[in-house]
Amino acid sequence: MAEFSLEEKRILGSVLPNIAEALRSPLNNLHMAAQRLAVPETQDTAESAILQQSYYRMLRLVSNLAMGPELLSEAPFETQNLELVVWLDELCRQAASIAHETGVKVEFICRERYIVTAVHRTYLERLVWNLLSNALKFTPAPGCISVMLEVKGKQVLLSVKDTGPGIPPEYLETVFGRWAQSRRLDDLSRGIGLGLPICRRVAEGHGGRLLLESREGEGTLVTVALPHVRRSGEVRDVRMDYAGGFSHVMMELSDALPYRAFTEVHLD
Repeated sequence: MAEFSLEEKRILGSVLPNIAEALRSPLNNLHMAAQRLAVPETQDTAESAILQQSYYRMLRLVSNLAMGPELLSEAPFETQNLELVVWLDELCRQAASIAHETGVKVEFICRERYIVTAVHRTYLERLVWNLLSNALKFTPAPGCISVMLEVKGKQVLLSVKDTGPGIPPEYLETVFGRWAQSRRLDDLSRGIGLGLPICRRVAEGHGGRLLLESREGEGTLVTVALPHVRRSGEVRDVRMDYAGGFSHVMMELSDALPYRAFTEVHLD
């Protein structure tokens, strides 16, 4: 559990979620207006794609801001059994289907045919998307993002490795606190820095931990170690699609994709 100052607790517990709530209504209005203004012959224009990109980036920001109070919690998550191999392979396929727009390959590597363990599916999915988004942001073309899943002893290891430039040693100790630091506006274009703290909280909420390894010029490896345990009961079904009125994949990867990815071809 990270240690927070009183001011950081106030920001995470009330300021960020209040901002998220205030943005939800105008964001919904923006999306509805954009859909009504778009006509078939102009839906694939650069202007329409930029508008869609901005909407999805704001939607993702609101989603992360709303997670602020959760970062202050130490409570364990309620979990249910989930077969991870098919579930994670499907997420990687969804990411790969759009990551090609950046010239980056996404691959899934797992020697096991199935791995069943107890997880909080929604939070673990948030963790995977945040790690994929981070990797995609910092991996230039032609690059590769490898998502690996394996069992070692009593742990399930979920790893995301990229071929990006890596993190300078002087920044490794501060990557989990970037959200609370004063930074230049060009730094903020890559996000406000809540992604890794959210991933660490998700790992710890499962009784696990998150490990970060990075060297300049050699890419970054993030490994999430989860307890390999099962709860009594059946394995949950794997949801193969998302029905939320918008493209879930586009929202989660919006900070890492070029505007040309946000045409109706991909949003459909």
